[in-house]
Amino acid sequence: VPVETKIMRIAVLGSGKGSNCQSLIDAIEAKVLDAEIVCVISDVEDAFILERARKHGIPAQFISAAPFKTKLDGEAEARYVEVLREHKTDVIALAGFMRVVKDGLLDAFPGKIINIHPSLLPAFPGLEGWTQAINYGVRVTGCTVHIVESGIDTGPIIVQKSVPVMDDDTPESLHARIQVQEHVAYPEAMNRIKSGRLERQGRRMIEGS
Repeated sequence: VPVETKIMRIAVLGSGKGSNCQSLIDAIEAKVLDAEIVCVISDVEDAFILERARKHGIPAQFISAAPFKTKLDGEAEARYVEVLREHKTDVIALAGFMRVVKDGLLDAFPGKIINIHPSLLPAFPGLEGWTQAINYGVRVTGCTVHIVESGIDTGPIIVQKSVPVMDDDTPESLHARIQVQEHVAYPEAMNRIKSGRLERQGRRMIEGS
């Protein structure tokens, strides 16, 4: 996924607190990620992610995805695409965006939509991967940054970080430790994309020369 512009222009979509958005903001401000967040869009009007963005001078807006409850589709999707193009977006980072992305957005930004998921995919896709991990009894879980395709949590994997599951873990304690690794993994994945050296071979993302 080569990115043509010198500074990678990232748009962030989120529905909640936006801690992964914050990790990207922090990485950029610390100069460990050579990128710019050009806009933050939320489908939730009072989502804290919008406040985080405004605090850092990033254009932030609420765009309703009604009438749909769980997907981004139809006129709302067209509006998202329009705004993302207005901001000359190179890469879209999903940061707790609780909607299924459909073909309109995928086709507008092919291979340029990135998601972070709180499990070691393909294990425990879907909601609350940390709770699924505890209930299944695995000893190791983690987080995955991957390219978004039309399936749920199915696209090619860019970065994974493992997290041990402790005997006394609750879903909350495990989720907190996974989030620590998420905040390392997302900027790292963006740097790998920024390098322009990632090549897709089948399902694998390989670093070319």
